[in-house]
Amino acid sequence: QVQLVESGGGLVQAGGSLRLSCAASGRTLSMYAMGWFRQAPGKEREFVATISWIGHTTDYVDSVKGRFTISRDNAKNTVYLQMNSLKPEDTAVYYCAAGRYGPSVTNYDYWGQGTQVTVSS
Repeated sequence: QVQLVESGGGLVQAGGSLRLSCAASGRTLSMYAMGWFRQAPGKEREFVATISWIGHTTDYVDSVKGRFTISRDNAKNTVYLQMNSLKPEDTAVYYCAAGRYGPSVTNYDYWGQGTQVTVSS
């Protein structure tokens, strides 16, 4: 079992930055690829970014490419999402997940509780 806890969300103005963290307990995160997803009110959960278990391979949804960066520190059992040039449409609850590399929700077996990101215009 893996327990995931996200932090770092908050309210920021458009153009600003936030860094989300996802800390794991239980099994080591180095066994898993990691993903970040988000869900806005009334919308389905959406893929944001994924990183391979060793961190050499990443992928992003087109809408965040060039603005968001996913990274991991396996020694700290933590995954990060650096979000720059934030836009109001980035407003959502952000979730981290552990599982297999890829953009599908079904790739991931373990999920955090989410952290709210609100971008004001």
